[in-house]
Amino acid sequence: MDRSGYCRLIKLSKRYGETMALNQISLEIPAGNYCCLVGPSGCGKTSTLRLVAGHEAASEGEIRIDDVRMNEREPADRPTAMMFQDYALFPHLNCLDNVAFSLKMSGVGKHDRHARAKDLLALVHMEEFDKRLPNQLSGGQQQRVALARALVTNPSVLLLDEPLSALDPFLRVRMRDELRRLQQELNMTFIHVTHSQEEAMALADMVVVMNEGEIEQVDSPQRVYNQPATDFVARFIGGHNLFHATVSSLVEDVAQLVSTNGRVYSVADVESVVGEEVVFAVRSDKITIAQQTGELPYNSIVGQVRSVEYQGAWVKLGLDTDEIDELTIVLTEDVFNASPVAIADVVEASWQMGDIHLVSRNSE
Repeated sequence: MDRSGYCRLIKLSKRYGETMALNQISLEIPAGNYCCLVGPSGCGKTSTLRLVAGHEAASEGEIRIDDVRMNEREPADRPTAMMFQDYALFPHLNCLDNVAFSLKMSGVGKHDRHARAKDLLALVHMEEFDKRLPNQLSGGQQQRVALARALVTNPSVLLLDEPLSALDPFLRVRMRDELRRLQQELNMTFIHVTHSQEEAMALADMVVVMNEGEIEQVDSPQRVYNQPATDFVARFIGGHNLFHATVSSLVEDVAQLVSTNGRVYSVADVESVVGEEVVFAVRSDKITIAQQTGELPYNSIVGQVRSVEYQGAWVKLGLDTDEIDELTIVLTEDVFNASPVAIADVVEASWQMGDIHLVSRNSE
């Protein structure tokens, strides 16, 4: 069977009574991409997945896979397969028959469906467990069987609804690697729903950040992290400190920003207008600290250490400042050990002009 997997959502909406779960989202997922939908609970990511699968009917808009409209098709008639969060394996069937079940329902003979099921179990390294029942397997093994069952019909698009959330942290990382390996080996389109920013960053070719039924940003993991399009993305993806300021002057493509407390910041910028309100982000690992020296230069503030969290290779500091509620700083262990600080110490935090990223304008 030929497989492509180009998926397109066109002004897709979903209402549950008076509640708008999805508000006219448009998205194009190229064939063979690993796409992660990420966002807080209730943002619309699972509704999007269920609409693509056909388990929910769209209120408005269109779903197309390989340029074929899917809206009126039943789930079984779509070139998709869905892997659920709870795996939903049949407890009375062994692994082989669990994987082969959908082929049996399609009328495929026992010999052929078992041969196909064995191939898929081998693909997920579960061929030795083909005669075991689900309750004789670990959580990670059950996940592999559920993945093989989803792949057995050779779908163009595999839909994964938080497939790693039930696993312990160590196994979650291992299975994350397995999912990525399989997706690349099969060259199949994966659409993966998760609330974990780390999971999305590790797996995705493209990250779709959702909030309140709308898409905030679609980009590569690197650009979502380094160049968040909105203050929501910067907050949700994490690792950023957000500042509110007003553009006070523009000189040779450098904007001077003044906060409500009168602190002055400099950023390379050619688009701002004097008097404009902006929000800018500074990554926590781009900030350095030093003992307070007196008059502060641009792009620095004074803060009192509120928290010190040792995390092995790095140390996370929280500072109380008069600019934002809590300034977060991440230092490598070596840097911290060279000049350690303790709770209640007053320090000077600073960053380079090139490490400021404007995320939104005229913000709240």
